[in-house]
Amino acid sequence: MDGILGVIFASIVSYLLGSIPFGLLLTKAAGMGDIRSMGSGNIGATNVLRTGNKWLALATLVLDASKGAVAVWFAREYFIEAIVPIAAAAAFFGHLYPIWLNFRGGKGVAVFLGISLAIDPLLGLLCCAIWLLIGVMFRYSSVAALAAATVAPIYAMAVGKLMLAVLFLLLALMIFQRHSSNIRRLLRGEEPKIGQK
Repeated sequence: MDGILGVIFASIVSYLLGSIPFGLLLTKAAGMGDIRSMGSGNIGATNVLRTGNKWLALATLVLDASKGAVAVWFAREYFIEAIVPIAAAAAFFGHLYPIWLNFRGGKGVAVFLGISLAIDPLLGLLCCAIWLLIGVMFRYSSVAALAAATVAPIYAMAVGKLMLAVLFLLLALMIFQRHSSNIRRLLRGEEPKIGQK
């Protein structure tokens, strides 16, 4: 299925996939209640980590990343390559604005990493390495996320992949927007470090 119908179908499926709130589902299944009432109120892995359950946070990270990776695989398997960035963006958008949670979702970092790994493994590994390195060095999840997001469009442009550069620039801008409160806290010296409840 190609053309406009392919774009619409791939976008809907990818959006619904991206909108699965794994952080919320896992914490509820573990008997921890609603993650949205804890910490920052976010449904992502960083906030799950603030509950003190590292394995649950890791599972959230992996499953959220998988949403982006599966969306890319789905588009490549059943549609033309040009639909891949659209499906990736739809999955990312679904995570940020899930229909099941009144369009109040996560910040998209794990989904972004999953997308980058699936689209270009070298880029994905580079983003993951930067995210881990910055996270370990400075212990600020937001700084690590912003650094990884910044690298992706620069890399795509450097290797001459214009469509991917546009995709990753869009995702990076949305990640920066979702981290606006974190940026303000960083400037005030009030941003909690990784692992702090």
